[in-house]
Amino acid sequence: MSTLPITVMTPTYNRAHTLPRVYESLLAQHFRDFEWLIVDDGSTDDTRALVEGWQAEAKLTIRYLWQTNQHKKAAFNHGVREAQGELLVALDSDDTILPDALAHMWTTWQQLDNRERFIGITGLCAKPNGEIVGDPYPQDVMDLSAIDMYFKYKVRGEKFGCLNTAVLKQFPFPENIPGFVPESLVWRKIARAGYNTLFINHVYRTYYDSDDSLSHEGHTQGNKHALGLLWLAKDMVNDCMPWFKYQPKEFIKAAIRYNRFKRVLAKQGQCVPEWGQLTDWKAKLLVALTAPIARVMYR
Repeated sequence: MSTLPITVMTPTYNRAHTLPRVYESLLAQHFRDFEWLIVDDGSTDDTRALVEGWQAEAKLTIRYLWQTNQHKKAAFNHGVREAQGELLVALDSDDTILPDALAHMWTTWQQLDNRERFIGITGLCAKPNGEIVGDPYPQDVMDLSAIDMYFKYKVRGEKFGCLNTAVLKQFPFPENIPGFVPESLVWRKIARAGYNTLFINHVYRTYYDSDDSLSHEGHTQGNKHALGLLWLAKDMVNDCMPWFKYQPKEFIKAAIRYNRFKRVLAKQGQCVPEWGQLTDWKAKLLVALTAPIARVMYR
């Protein structure tokens, strides 16, 4: 049961050099009824000492959880299980949020009817120079699923907001898959379960792109993260097929990627796991038709 309006949850690993800017942005919040839950994924730098110093200052309610090094997805799940807020704001250890962010999220959330059918509220990100990252939404306020926003409206780019903690606890990240697991797998699964998102053109987060981020690594080291990326391709061609008509080229590309990562796994001596197998006949056909293209690209 929630005991606070908001939990700001930050998974971190050896980010003592960037955590201070997260801390400063939380100190600047207009809304103060929140906890900061830091989940340390086995850092070997001085993260613990840094956080203990902030706890001693007592300017914020800070909880610190340490776990042996596993992966960001395990740290994320750990934080979700421990979160006490009705809303969860997953703030990376190298980013900041604007001073009005938490206040705007909570006020908007309280004004929503039937909050139980929403996974959360998603707004925009801006670069440190103020430039909006990616595409704004077609309308200032839109109530629809994340899958509809992606496929029907073709909105791209980094986004940020708050999540309904009670719903999020029902959809943990899979921890049995080594390496990077794209976050969109979880968001699409939640959308297919019938939960909508309130999309708004309000900037919440300042986004700092860094070469050592997990998302950057996941998209640039495909062979290393073949399982997670194969799952992402399978999710699109097999589980999102009703949206094919909106972006057929994207589905064809996903089918090619499915073939590619299937070959990568075979080269690594691995079979496609049961959860990665195609079950939709249309997906099987699309993957079969694109196999020759994937074969040439792989070579």
